[in-house]
Amino acid sequence: MPATISVPPQQLLERILTLEIVRVTERAAVSAARLRGQGNKVAADQAAVDAMRRELKKIPIDGTVVIGEGERDEAPMLFIGEKVGQGGLSIDIALDPLEGTTLTAKAMANALAVMAMAEPGTMLNAPDTYMDKIAIGPGYKEGLIDLDAEPGDNINAMARARGVKPGEITALVMDRPRHELLIANIRKAGAKVKLITDGDVAGVIETTDPATNVDIYIGIGGAPEGVLTAAAIKCLNGEIQARLVFDPDRLGVDKGKVPPAEQVIERLKSMGITDPQKTYDTDDLAPGKKIIFAATGVTDGALMRGVRFFGSGKRTHSLVMTTESKHIRFVDTVHIEGGPDTVIRF
Repeated sequence: MPATISVPPQQLLERILTLEIVRVTERAAVSAARLRGQGNKVAADQAAVDAMRRELKKIPIDGTVVIGEGERDEAPMLFIGEKVGQGGLSIDIALDPLEGTTLTAKAMANALAVMAMAEPGTMLNAPDTYMDKIAIGPGYKEGLIDLDAEPGDNINAMARARGVKPGEITALVMDRPRHELLIANIRKAGAKVKLITDGDVAGVIETTDPATNVDIYIGIGGAPEGVLTAAAIKCLNGEIQARLVFDPDRLGVDKGKVPPAEQVIERLKSMGITDPQKTYDTDDLAPGKKIIFAATGVTDGALMRGVRFFGSGKRTHSLVMTTESKHIRFVDTVHIEGGPDTVIRF
């Protein structure tokens, strides 16, 4: 008689959730992908939100959204504080049903459906504001990068760690007017710059995969996205440093387009953030010991292919990683209408 393998209930549930979280991001990605290239980012975002909410209701968890798409009590999005799941294990959830709404509306690369799950109280409850970030993938000593250092110093540190010249280093930066000086300084140091229009979650994750040839992410993006990327980076022993930004001059926007600093600071206090100038590291943003992160491609990108539709179904490409496994698992799934999903590469 073959030996019986006993799996503790907690570990078994975590394994089930690893599969379920991918199913959630797959459904959101498929719904958004149906609206690719139609120029309506709001409709694409809403489709992803609705699909994600429907799937979350089916999971055996007592989930609380701590990073979501809205903070109003009657927001149509998955809002901060919203309860999801059928009941069961208490879980905090960070999500972005459609990371790259403009990318989807224009059928451009790197739009994703993204989600992370962790133990309660182990992801920073970040407000919908901006965050200055620097991130690298695994394999480097802790403290190699410094958010307050000059771009050239970080580039040179990366080059020394890899044993190459600065010209072999590629930095990924969002193409924004606020980053003009940053981009110039990176190039002055001799490094290459890869520009993206949107989607800094995908951008940070690119640093974890050598196949993308991206070594470091630098620049200002969304604060909620910073927590999501920290969850992903932690699963692979990478590093991120970040600080909240709400100064219009640093953001390069008119003062009327962002809330007054005093209003943002009050909002931070209500969310338990008493030091608005704090520099966060990976463990500050995502201190949980057990984190599950998943993303599914909506449009083609450097890491994943977008959703493919065919006569009787569709095909999705996802990644999932956990702090337990410390590796990226890619999931390539064919969904047949009226039939079971078929995982063809896992």
